Amino acid sequence: MLVQDREGSGPKSPKGPKPTRERSSIPLSVSSNAKNLDFSTWVSENLYKVLTFLFLISTIAIFFYLHSAAGDTTTLLCLQSTQTHSIKPEFPRIKWNDIPRISDKSTPYANFKSEKWIVVSVSDYPSEELKKLVRIKGWQVLAIGNSKTPKDWILKGTIYLSLEMQAKLGYRVVDYLPYDSYVRKSVGYLFAIQHGAKKILDVDDRGVVIDDDIGKHFDVELIGEGARQEVILQYSHDNPNRTVVNPYIHFGQRSVWPRGLPLENVGEIGHEEFYTEIFGGRQFIQQGISNGLPDVDSVFYFTRKSGLEAFDIRFDEHAPKVALPQGMMVPVNSFNTIFHSSAFWGLMLPVSVSTMASDVLRGYWAQRLLWEIGGYVVVYPPTIHRYDRIEGYPFSEEKDLHVNVGRLTKFLVAWRSGKHRLFEKILELSYAMAEEGFWTEQDVKFAAAWLQDLLAVGYMQPRLMSLELDRPRASIGHGDRKEFVPQKLPSVHLGVEEIGTVNYEIANLIKWRKNFGNVVLVIFCSGPVERTALEWRLLYGRIFKTVIILSNQKNVDLAVEKGNVDYIYRYAPKLFDRYSSAEGFLFLQDDTILNYWNLLQADKSKLWITNKLSKSWHSVSVAGNSDWFVKQADVIKKVVATMPVHLQVNFKESMKNDETLTLCSSEIFYIPRRFVSDFVDLVNLVGNLDMHHKVAVPMFFMAMDSPQNFDSVLNSMIYKKKSQGNLTTFYSAEAPAIHPWKVSSEQEFIKLIRVMAAGDPLLMELV
Repeated sequence: MLVQDREGSGPKSPKGPKPTRERSSIPLSVSSNAKNLDFSTWVSENLYKVLTFLFLISTIAIFFYLHSAAGDTTTLLCLQSTQTHSIKPEFPRIKWNDIPRISDKSTPYANFKSEKWIVVSVSDYPSEELKKLVRIKGWQVLAIGNSKTPKDWILKGTIYLSLEMQAKLGYRVVDYLPYDSYVRKSVGYLFAIQHGAKKILDVDDRGVVIDDDIGKHFDVELIGEGARQEVILQYSHDNPNRTVVNPYIHFGQRSVWPRGLPLENVGEIGHEEFYTEIFGGRQFIQQGISNGLPDVDSVFYFTRKSGLEAFDIRFDEHAPKVALPQGMMVPVNSFNTIFHSSAFWGLMLPVSVSTMASDVLRGYWAQRLLWEIGGYVVVYPPTIHRYDRIEGYPFSEEKDLHVNVGRLTKFLVAWRSGKHRLFEKILELSYAMAEEGFWTEQDVKFAAAWLQDLLAVGYMQPRLMSLELDRPRASIGHGDRKEFVPQKLPSVHLGVEEIGTVNYEIANLIKWRKNFGNVVLVIFCSGPVERTALEWRLLYGRIFKTVIILSNQKNVDLAVEKGNVDYIYRYAPKLFDRYSSAEGFLFLQDDTILNYWNLLQADKSKLWITNKLSKSWHSVSVAGNSDWFVKQADVIKKVVATMPVHLQVNFKESMKNDETLTLCSSEIFYIPRRFVSDFVDLVNLVGNLDMHHKVAVPMFFMAMDSPQNFDSVLNSMIYKKKSQGNLTTFYSAEAPAIHPWKVSSEQEFIKLIRVMAAGDPLLMELV
């Protein structure tokens, strides 16, 4: 997702008194031949020098002004965009006590105040559902436009903020928001807070509030006369390793799962053995269930229905609301959620992730931070009815969910901070999530702008409370156990019979993800990345921990890093360091296709490489060959002479003949965690010596372990020297990998997906 600059937000000219210049002392004569000069004569003769000097002084002054002007975020971004992109994000430095107040001076609503707001993104003319929302008493509807919204959009009783109006509000976050996305709702949240909001209902424009009563199930008031002073059922914390739950089971639908639930948890369909209880009053984030079309992901949407009939799924409206203890999370969306003022900071929608991942990642991020102030999430019975318009979101818009969300929940539960103010913790966590690859540096900057804007519109950050996770958990006695057995509502959805197990294709996806979810895939792209980088991430990102793309040309917008394929091994150590918890690293050139479903039997603790494929791995005689081979052989001798004993012994046992050179094209190879330190040592031994990867990689592998110990998984890959005429007949879903297969356009990628669907049918949802 690309950042689009705000319209009309170019650099401003510095203001202030003009600098005074000291009078120059000009000698009347410098030699016997020098002529007398008066001041005007000197200026006229040296005018070009004076103008050049003034231009240089002005340029330097403007440069330092722009870097010191903290209030103009756009200017900083314009400058920084030309700098070298750093893989490690830069931590923002904020002067929390020097943030000026922002007041509404550009809209007709400057003096309007309301405590209860409904914030919705609009891309089309007002829907019938939105018109019904406007009629709910006591709540002010705020509609946020984007580049798709009709210019003449209007709905009586609604405050509508067009792109032009948003740009004039003075919020820092505007500079980071894409023009065509619902994540522009972040502007709406700030506007509502600026105009007195105490509660914000986050919805979309296809939901109807059941009985037109938001307070029927939601706890709109937490304190005071209208608050329900009651005990709330809570999931048990008995299993500390359980970090995420499917709330739909509690409300009667065990075969349905929410968008954002890790796919590896989809098969957990049993109800709770028992619950505990918690006193109400701190449920600062309240997630409602939706009847009709609940918030489900594209995997569910496209595999659990037949034909073009609409979903109409019903949940148990009489089931009690249920809270989440610290250490346990639930998917939270932007379709049907109330945020109370103590959690307004958690409304930030990240901008660097795929569209339908933004609100879910926000929800997990906010839940973890909510524990720092003693708050918790509560899930409520059906509060709205959403109509299925038969237009499910494509898998590509959710790619960041299926790639990272399982790892994210575990990371968040383990994360700790030593900061003493909430906003400092928020910024620290946002930075840590960028370091781990859950979002990018763009969202670190966005979080910094968001927090500053919150303070600028008058928001007071809540006080911290001690974290229960760091205290010994009390044992759950028999008297503390509360029983509730959920209903089992009809689970035959449009002809798809519920059999108590997960759909076969989804089960396979879960199995592959479990197997490779902690393996980093590194792809080297030899051609233009503009047409292929996103496609590779979409294809393989569902399976692996993360997908890193290297290319001869760096592309910051596509997160493509610079790397020379001739020396690809040199980039491995920094990747090992960046993903220190990864189980292994799989390197792949973009002319080789990976059939990941055929790699399940491979031993991830062993080395993988194509040492049994003579067209990829072979030995050549140094004698009588070109100077290149002689020089490479000399370099090998130098490196081997400096190897530690265990590496040198391994290599010499594998290389019986000093007069031959082993070459490997290195189209695909795998390095497990236990060999990472040896690989790094070998890279350091090579140093700046000119050793080609075709020589270095086989040398490294033979030094790390004996070839007879390599895993044989790649022995059966299809390998040809030259590309075949008809690629579809060349491809086989039974092979672990295929080489060569070149993808340089979207059309070629679609062809590839269609043939790969023979092994992974869910891939057809991508095209």
